[in-house]
Amino acid sequence: MADVAGLRAPPALPYKQPMAETTYFPRRLILAGAMISGVLLALAVHMLGVHYGLDLGGLWRGGTGVFMPTGAAIAWWLIATVGFSGGYFTATLMDSAVSGQIPPRMRQFLIAVGVLVLAGAGQAASAPSPIPTISGVLAGLAALGLGAAMAFCGAYFALRKA
Repeated sequence: MADVAGLRAPPALPYKQPMAETTYFPRRLILAGAMISGVLLALAVHMLGVHYGLDLGGLWRGGTGVFMPTGAAIAWWLIATVGFSGGYFTATLMDSAVSGQIPPRMRQFLIAVGVLVLAGAGQAASAPSPIPTISGVLAGLAALGLGAAMAFCGAYFALRKA
């Protein structure tokens, strides 16, 4: 009979219920996610750069007495910058998103921007490559390594600061 009486009691008010506990993700999980995001952004910028003539393949085409081509230097710095900033901002956003500090509109905007960048990179990658095959493979591996290293550094600094 006591159970039946308990069911008829008025429901508790929402402000009197206990607060939900804050969920914390392991830092390694945030670091891995930020690194993957930074590497993908760096590779997307590399693919878009090759489409516009900024390729790391110019490093292997020059002779021994020739300075580094300007397009290769710009591509190198662009990939490094995007990898670092992608890892840094993704780690910062993931760390604050876990605690619920990002509004849903901002999250949707960031997802849309990421999808558009990766879609543009996919379109650029599907076009025929203007650089030779071996040079393109070496440039892709160099962009992958550079993007991974810089994304790790950016994510590590973001999590160290937090």
